[in-house]
Amino acid sequence: EKRGDFFVLTLTGDEHRLSPAAIADVLSSLREAKSQATRGSVLITTSQGRFFSNGLDLGWARSAGSRSEAAERLNHMVDSLISLPMPTVAVVQGHAAAAGFVLALCHDYVFMRSDRGVLYMSEVDLGIPLPDYFTVLFRAKIGSVSARRDALLRGTKIRGADAARLGIVDGVKGSEEELKDAGIRLAEQLAARKWDGEIYKVIRQSLYPELCGVLGLGVSKPVLSKL
Repeated sequence: EKRGDFFVLTLTGDEHRLSPAAIADVLSSLREAKSQATRGSVLITTSQGRFFSNGLDLGWARSAGSRSEAAERLNHMVDSLISLPMPTVAVVQGHAAAAGFVLALCHDYVFMRSDRGVLYMSEVDLGIPLPDYFTVLFRAKIGSVSARRDALLRGTKIRGADAARLGIVDGVKGSEEELKDAGIRLAEQLAARKWDGEIYKVIRQSLYPELCGVLGLGVSKPVLSKL
């Protein structure tokens, strides 16, 4: 949904499992936002209900021959967010598990509830290996070595206050309304700067060279010629 300068991507349904259809819907929404982007555009991603996203649709991911397809489709979603020519804000109103945690981390800024929801990488508990770009994303976005270890090797469920203390999220709020307000306030501040989205994208990609290398993304030379 476009609201002035904001593109608001709302995950609807129950657990917001990332099935082929759900990923396709997210990718379609991101393409639409990219095609309509102007100076001052900002993406806000939020959700309905108890979950931000409970990760992959495991029935699909575990079915014969589809695990590599699942990783590839998620790769496209990560690519699209890292390449989106505008600031991005995730408003995490509930649990963000596995690929849902990854989805939140792909945003430039993340806000989380203090009273509900956890960040949780369930792969070690479920016996599912991580794609390379998952671990590289965690290295790029979480500075604490022990926080990365606990998230990936212990399956620690990280609540809002701890996530803020570890620098994983930018702030926590005690209610859904406060959380939405915090996300909108930041989005308004970012939109007011009226940045060139293509330049913003290139700077973002240069901030995470290892991640972009694994994803096969490169800095656009024609954009740099504007400088």
